[in-house]
Amino acid sequence: PKPPAEARAPKPPALRAAPAEGTRNLLEEKGPQAVADWMAAEKKLLITDTTMRDGHQSLLATRMRSLDMIKVAPAYAANLAGLFSVECWGGATFDVAYRFLQECPWQRLRDLRAAMPNLMTQMLLRGSNGVGYTNYPDNVVREFVRQAAATGIDVFRVFDSLNWVENMRVAMDAVIAEGKVCEAAICYTGDILNPDRAKYDLAYYVSMGKALKGAGAHVLGLKDMAGLLKPASARVLFKALKEEVGLPIHFHTHDTSGLAGATILAAADAGVSAVDAAMDAFSGGTSQPCLGSIVEALAHTGRDTGLDISAIREISNYWEGVRHQYRAFESGLEAPASEVWLHEMPGGQFTNLKAQARSLGLEERWHEVAQAYADANRMFGDIVKVTPSSKVVGDMALMMVAQGLSRSQVEDPAIDVAFPDSVVDMLKGNLGQPPGGWPEAILRKVLKGEKPNLERPGKHLAPVDLEATRIQVSKDLMGFTVDDEDLNGYLMYPRVFLDYMGRHRIYGPVRTLPTRTFFYGMEPGEEISAEIDPGKTLEIRLQAVGETDDQGEVKVFFELNGQPRVIRVPNRLVKAATAAKPKATEGNPAHIGAPMPGSVASVAVKEGQKVHAGDLLLTIEAMKMETGLHADRPATVKAVHVHAGSQIDAKDLLIELE
Repeated sequence: PKPPAEARAPKPPALRAAPAEGTRNLLEEKGPQAVADWMAAEKKLLITDTTMRDGHQSLLATRMRSLDMIKVAPAYAANLAGLFSVECWGGATFDVAYRFLQECPWQRLRDLRAAMPNLMTQMLLRGSNGVGYTNYPDNVVREFVRQAAATGIDVFRVFDSLNWVENMRVAMDAVIAEGKVCEAAICYTGDILNPDRAKYDLAYYVSMGKALKGAGAHVLGLKDMAGLLKPASARVLFKALKEEVGLPIHFHTHDTSGLAGATILAAADAGVSAVDAAMDAFSGGTSQPCLGSIVEALAHTGRDTGLDISAIREISNYWEGVRHQYRAFESGLEAPASEVWLHEMPGGQFTNLKAQARSLGLEERWHEVAQAYADANRMFGDIVKVTPSSKVVGDMALMMVAQGLSRSQVEDPAIDVAFPDSVVDMLKGNLGQPPGGWPEAILRKVLKGEKPNLERPGKHLAPVDLEATRIQVSKDLMGFTVDDEDLNGYLMYPRVFLDYMGRHRIYGPVRTLPTRTFFYGMEPGEEISAEIDPGKTLEIRLQAVGETDDQGEVKVFFELNGQPRVIRVPNRLVKAATAAKPKATEGNPAHIGAPMPGSVASVAVKEGQKVHAGDLLLTIEAMKMETGLHADRPATVKAVHVHAGSQIDAKDLLIELE
């Protein structure tokens, strides 16, 4: 739904004073160990604001634009100098900036760094997965960390999707080498007070904490990505980690259950040094607990945060206005859900998986999907579920519900099952190894006798020749100068980066458009300002839009800095309506249909080509991931109805076989 006219760009709060010295000043002057020592000695509970990263990732499908962050960043620096850090980068925000927002994530970081000189910036780094969904060669991970530190990241929260410390070491070493704060995170799963979940008991977490300390971590992160940690468990867990590991602890959770605020207060009682929270207007649900409420709850106690609640409310009021502009991307919980302790889905995955279920026609069967997610997790041996391992469990759950398969049927050696590619890839060892390894029976069935790789995946990946890659990308971009930031963007997401650059060449710096205009366009009589370069502002006034011609194009009449202009552009609404694609016939084995909305990433076959069972036909990009569609029998390709870049809806006919 289009937001109302009054939902135009809100104004950030006025600056109350010049930015006081903050945590970044301490880091710059004395280094990361001094930051860790200060954290350990500090009585007040330190707070990281997650609004600019996990808050909008969890509530608005990661769609927040840099413009809305940069406007309020000076108010953070001036009015909330007592924050521990501002989480504003990494995770899914990196590729979404390129894919959907038509902006450079590195420029976002540069601009935020300049606007908050006194506050530490923080990012989420998926260890050997970087900010991607696959393992990268070690030198690519090191180069990415080097560049992120150079451009402006101070705190790197490093984790592994299976809690395999061995898979975190390259990234951790790179952070330490750059003189930044290495926050190595344990991903929490299970329930330490439940004897039936003994795999993840107190001893497990203490052992991992000691291993991360031994690997050089300055700070120990506890990443509760699904919001599973309960208050009573928090008291036990954090007391043990504090006493037996000794590092300052930074606690991250999600409020899916509605109980996370209580868990944060219990964690504060147990002595954690810092916690994550989202500004009030971006808190709750699958996001983090409410920052203002935590500050109020601890006021006039021994762990008083020292933050100005009136400054928090002013900034939250700004964020409230921002959120109205993203109404079309709202897809969160309508109420707290204790069901999170059944399925254990990460907050950042919950809304994505619901959208996938909807696209597959399974929306009405969501609670079956939740149960299947729990079953798939147990089938894989009860694993840590966070990007990218959580995606694998989700793929398996959707397949089980769509095909009417129970866990016992999937595990039955006598029943043939075509497992999703992501499942095969994970059990081959390409994400690493979980505690205790994979269950032998499911390993045999999925791999059909193939031996998995039990070593660290990055160990076997050849280094990338960075300079040769830079030269090649420059050629691909017709001589464009590829700097270090662009090179690292390409190394993480080659095709996504090149697509972004192609669009940027055509449309220019659309990042400067007001958010409402970027998503919904202008209305006749409306006037906007866009600062395309420092001090260079365009005043644009839309006068009228003409009738659509036979080619589906319209004349647009507007003023640019007071000068009348006319251009002819495609009417996308008309073109979309006239370009309806044929649909795959349900039950027809010759029809390969789209399982979900998205875009075609690549087409691997052509008309007349013979394919065998298991051959890749095409790949679809949707829900942050690429999904391969494969032939399920020998056949000849009769027709290919799409090409790379085609936008598709669920059940569109993609390929016909004979």
